[in-house]
Amino acid sequence: ARSRPGAGSSRYSLHAFGAVFAEVTVDPEFGTVRVPRLVGAYGAGRIVNPLLALMEQTHVDEGTGRAVEADLAEYLVPVNPDVGDLDVTFVPERDPHVNPLGVKGLAEITLVGVAAAIVNAVHHATGRRVRELPVLPETLT
Repeated sequence: ARSRPGAGSSRYSLHAFGAVFAEVTVDPEFGTVRVPRLVGAYGAGRIVNPLLALMEQTHVDEGTGRAVEADLAEYLVPVNPDVGDLDVTFVPERDPHVNPLGVKGLAEITLVGVAAAIVNAVHHATGRRVRELPVLPETLT
C-alpha cells in the first residue's frame, strides 16, 4: 500500500482549528448565566455535515473512573430556547494531505472552546474568574 504525502510525518499539520466567542448575560441578584449568542469559526477541511450539534456534561464515577453518561439517552441535548443565536462559520480549506476525502474531525474542538468562551465572557461581565464547570449561581453571587 502506498502512503499519502505527509501521512504519518511531521511535514504537515493535519489538525482542525477553531475559535469560539460567547455573549452572556448574568443576573447580578441571582447569579444565573444566559448565553444569547455563540459564534464559532472552524477550519476542518471538507465539511461533510454542517448541521450537526450536541452539548454535554460528563460526570465521572469515582469508583470506576468511567463516564456516567454512557449513551445519548444520558446527555443533555439542547432545545430551541436553550441555544439563542448560534453562528458557525467554516473556514474554506482544501487539505489533500489529511485523507482522501480531505475531512478532519471537529467533535472535541467545537465543545471545549465553548466552555472557555463562556467563562471568559462571564469574567468580562462580572470580573469574577470561574475555574470550575458548570458555572453555578453560588459561584457568582
